[in-house]
Amino acid sequence: MYKTLLAAGICVLGMTSLASAQDKKEIVIATEGAYPPFNFMDSNNKLQGFDVEIANALCDKMQVKCTIVAQDWDGMIPALLAKKFDAVVASMTITDERKKQIDFTDRYYRTPLSVAVPNDSKIKDTASATMKGMTVGAQSSTTQAIYAEDVYGKAGASAKLYPTQDEANADLASGRLDASVADKFVLVEWLKNAGKDCCKLLGDIDGTMSEAGIAIRKEDKDLKEKFNKAIKEIVADGTYKKIQGKYFEFDIY
Repeated sequence: MYKTLLAAGICVLGMTSLASAQDKKEIVIATEGAYPPFNFMDSNNKLQGFDVEIANALCDKMQVKCTIVAQDWDGMIPALLAKKFDAVVASMTITDERKKQIDFTDRYYRTPLSVAVPNDSKIKDTASATMKGMTVGAQSSTTQAIYAEDVYGKAGASAKLYPTQDEANADLASGRLDASVADKFVLVEWLKNAGKDCCKLLGDIDGTMSEAGIAIRKEDKDLKEKFNKAIKEIVADGTYKKIQGKYFEFDIY
C-alpha cells in the first residue's frame, strides 16, 4: 500500500513538474551586451540590439514575460547550466562541441567569418598562408577564436584573444593587430562607425558560414519547441524582417 501511494505521489509530482515547465509564463534570457549591432549597452546602460529585439519578439509570440540580462561571454554556458537564466540569445554559433553541454534551437540568422585589416595593410586576402608572421585578433571562446588559433596559428600567425570583440577592434584601430577575425556583420557595423577611418574589410573566409541559435539546457525540450515555433512565426508574419531592417540592409536569415 505504501509503495503504491509513493508511486502515485511520484507520478503526480512528475506530472506537476512537467505542467509547470510547459505553462511557464516568465523566462530569463541572457545576452552579452558587448557585441554590436547584435547586443550592446546604450547610453542609458540599457541592453539594445538585434538579439535583444528578436528575444522580445519571440517572448511575445510565446506569450511569456521576458527578462533580459547581461552576462560576460566566457561565463555564458556555465551560467546557463547553473540555471541563472533559461536561454541565451547572444549570437552563439551552433557547434558540435557546444552541443556536448547544451542544446540549441533552430537558427535565427547565419553569417560567415570575415577579416578586417588596417587601411594600409599589405595582407592581400584571407587565405591562411597570407597570415604568416601576422598578429591576428579575435574574441575568446568563439568560433573565430578557434579559427584564429587552429587555422591561422598553424600557418604561422600569432593569435591574440580578447574578452570582447570591441577590445579586438580597438587594438586593430590602434595598430596593435595586423588583422581581426569576427562575424561579418559585426565587422561591417564597426567599419561603418568607429572603424571607418582606420580599417577596411579584407573579405569573407571561405567555408565558414555558421548559424546562430538560441542556447538552452538539454532537458528543456518544451522550451526549445516553443522557441522554434516562435522563430517560424516571426519570420512568416514579417516581424523578423522589420527588426532586421533596423540593423542590416540585407537578409541575414
